Amino acid sequence: MNRFRWIPAMVVVAMLAGCVPSFKEDTEVLNETDETEAEVETTIIPSMQLEESYYRTLVPYKESASRGLVVSNLYTKYDIKEVEEGLMRLSQNIYDTENYYFQEGQYLDADTVSNWLARSNQNEDEPEELRGLNPPDVDAKGATLDPTVRAKEAPIYLAHIVEQNYLVKTDDNKVTLGGISIGLALNSIYYYQKQQYGDTFEEPIPQAELEKKGKEIAEEVISRLRQRPELQDVPILIGLFEQQARNSIVPGTYFSYNVSEQGENGLGDWQEINEEYVTFPMSSPDELYRNVNTSFQNFKQDIDEYFSNHTSVIGRGFYQNNTLTKLSIEIPIQFYGTTEIIGFTQYLTGVMIQQLPMDVDIEVSITSINGPEALILKERGDEEPFVHIYDY
Repeated sequence: MNRFRWIPAMVVVAMLAGCVPSFKEDTEVLNETDETEAEVETTIIPSMQLEESYYRTLVPYKESASRGLVVSNLYTKYDIKEVEEGLMRLSQNIYDTENYYFQEGQYLDADTVSNWLARSNQNEDEPEELRGLNPPDVDAKGATLDPTVRAKEAPIYLAHIVEQNYLVKTDDNKVTLGGISIGLALNSIYYYQKQQYGDTFEEPIPQAELEKKGKEIAEEVISRLRQRPELQDVPILIGLFEQQARNSIVPGTYFSYNVSEQGENGLGDWQEINEEYVTFPMSSPDELYRNVNTSFQNFKQDIDEYFSNHTSVIGRGFYQNNTLTKLSIEIPIQFYGTTEIIGFTQYLTGVMIQQLPMDVDIEVSITSINGPEALILKERGDEEPFVHIYDY
């Protein structure tokens, strides 16, 4: 392999983009921090853009006003990652990566998000724009619903809200808000207890019901955002994300999005999204996954025959419009020697080229109890992958 390299672990981060960035001078601009323009601060637009699909991020970096809530509100690390990355992918439909710059959400703070995630009767003393967006857990007479009834008739639909800001550069060398993206993470399963500290039960939420409630919540969110003077004149994208079960090893996906155009108080037409994550190998795959599943099983079989001291081989495929676009593979190993890792990685690279499809992005991660050991990356269409052995 003529792309096999020994590289210190700290350096590999800069190489994962798979392309050589252009180096130009950074641009210093003024960042408006409120709608009155009375307060401005100096900020920098980095010239380096690792890929065309990446947004440049302003310096100094501003953390989200609701930072930290996503970890407590979503079930798995996979959903935590995808709810943000998927929203950024959707945002490229209306905010191009050349002229827009990414900033974490600055308009929905932690208190606002927490209030919106509550049930509507839990903070009914708050102003209308701060009340919960989830259904009440009481009946018309104010009596608390039985847990089983609540699970079927009034589950928690909205689990989390993600905000992303997209800024543009103006003619007077400033950056200002150019648009907002909002992700509504919705529960596909409602977990509940019939009594305190008792067993946990689960109630699946039908897709049709989840979509209906999600769109209703989206309308209310847009209405509340448009009440803010600073958000009345920018486009707002809003996406519906279906969270997976607590024990899932693949993330959920966005299934629909809408755009409230600049100056509009309502939403436009909903656009359906056909994306899905699946795991390989499958015991009885549908026709859509059968060929890839067979290739993955052959890949796994070759590994099993050559090396026995690994625990499992798990693949995660990402499908867009019923076409596999990315395949991520994790291989935990129990090797103890560097030469074993080198030998296994070299063999694995050859098997990957022979058995796996060439027209998708492939990432193979080899790990041990010590952490990452090797990484193999192949972009679609490339004949040779990039291979990296971590040097600690």
